[in-house]
Amino acid sequence: MVAVTENETMQGAFAIVLFVVVGVAAVAAIWALATSRGSYDQIGRGGFFKDEAPQGPEDREAEIRQMLEARNARRAARGEAVEDVDAQLRALSAPAVDPELRDEVRALVEATNARRAARGEPPLDVEAEVAREIRALGGDSG
Repeated sequence: MVAVTENETMQGAFAIVLFVVVGVAAVAAIWALATSRGSYDQIGRGGFFKDEAPQGPEDREAEIRQMLEARNARRAARGEAVEDVDAQLRALSAPAVDPELRDEVRALVEATNARRAARGEPPLDVEAEVAREIRALGGDSG
């Protein structure tokens, strides 16, 4: 008769437990895959998630205003001076000026200054005049 040692019995039991655990895990994985349709579509969607972006400029402006008012509330809570929300909103909503347009306006102002100097008139402040011309064209002055 062959004597089975305790070590061989433990190895056999370990192999059985290992196969059972792997089999149960595989069944659980297949079940989870089959029942979780659309779960990945929900990842990242917390309580503040919206399916669509703001619909128009009014929605955008309202959200920017809300953000600026919240920032002012935090500043006031810290004892800092609050800022003008309407001025900030205008600055943030103003269209950006193309650097090439700014360069063209600067060249125009410099040419105007050259003509003024030829007539004996004092020159204009180039930076202030560039900002004024860009504002007149409907852009920001920053």
